[in-house]
Amino acid sequence: MDTTRHDTTKFVIKYKLNGERRFEFAQLQTGSEEEARSALERIHGDADDVITDIKASKAL
Repeated sequence: MDTTRHDTTKFVIKYKLNGERRFEFAQLQTGSEEEARSALERIHGDADDVITDIKASKAL
């Protein structure tokens, strides 16, 4: 069991899914594009969806 503490912050991720604008909230550590993409891939599963224009910012 991993007992390491991972501090996270709530981010809003704005992106396009198959050309349609969308947004999701996620707990991320850094808010980097790679971390946001990983969170979106977990949300949308292994579908053949195309995720583009990813921008993460701290949620208010």
